[in-house]
Amino acid sequence: MDQPPIRRPAVGLVRRRTALAGLLGLVSLTAACGADAGDADTASDGGGEAGGFPLELANCEATLTIEAPPERIVLLESAPVTALDGIGVLDRVVSRAGAFPPGYYDEDLTGRLEAIPALSEDIDASGHLQISQELVIAQQPDIVFGLPNGVTREALADAGAEVLVQDIYCGDLAERSSFETLYAMISTYGRIFDRVTEADSLASGLQERVAAVSDSARGLTTATAAVLYPSLGGGPLYTYGAGSMVTAQLDALGIENVFADTAERVFEISSEPLLAADPDVLIVLHQSEGDGTALTAEMITQDQLSGLRAVQEQAVLPLLFNFAEPSSPLVVDGLERIHEWLLELEG
Repeated sequence: MDQPPIRRPAVGLVRRRTALAGLLGLVSLTAACGADAGDADTASDGGGEAGGFPLELANCEATLTIEAPPERIVLLESAPVTALDGIGVLDRVVSRAGAFPPGYYDEDLTGRLEAIPALSEDIDASGHLQISQELVIAQQPDIVFGLPNGVTREALADAGAEVLVQDIYCGDLAERSSFETLYAMISTYGRIFDRVTEADSLASGLQERVAAVSDSARGLTTATAAVLYPSLGGGPLYTYGAGSMVTAQLDALGIENVFADTAERVFEISSEPLLAADPDVLIVLHQSEGDGTALTAEMITQDQLSGLRAVQEQAVLPLLFNFAEPSSPLVVDGLERIHEWLLELEG
């Protein structure tokens, strides 16, 4: 499920710059979606056997019980790939579904992914995976990553599988997104698969990369940005608010997301508020074939965005979806790509 169901709140246009203080704090050990510091014990072990199992974790509206490190993984989204690979358990994935563009991965990882059986590559115009629940259950998974429409936790639990959903998809989160979401997710993966040392090492490396970009970005003059997701075939246009990882990326770069005054992660938008905000740059997320240039051009024409300063000055970056959303090591790759593009743009 690359794009979860979307709400449509009113969009304010109040611009504000958010300080970067606290962006790179210690890794949180809670896996609870939207949990505050007082809820850290929610994601506690079950007081059971050595190694912390059975393990109980809060995930969105559910509590997961992990009896032992899972051996059969089914991926119903692409985002977990690099985190699972980073802690050394990608070889436990028995099947996958969704879009896994080779542009995300190096040659070795691409080859290993292609060797994993694909259940479905059917993605609708809004980015949602289309798959039958029965097909997922037939894989006899211990754990499933992602919960697309038509697949339920209850049915998978009856079949002996727990479902882990990205906490950024858990609904309305009270806090503005940050890279802490990513580090906490990696910590959770480490606990689930009994790879805590590997998870700590992966998170530490990502923290160092984010800090390096933030330090280097202090000289950027770009002040504002908007991040868009155009539907294929002339459907709605979406943008991202405070709850999205793209806001965390822009914060790390010292750039204002012009729609970060909206708490929602993602919501439908018309051309009028975009034209009124008139950001310095546009980032266009896509899951299409190719480099996204054709889809971006179609979006500009369809939504009458040619009047935007960013369009006129060719300050528009097409970017594969998982380089910005949801939490995964790929968003750090995406942060570095956006930074490099901005340096070229300003140079």
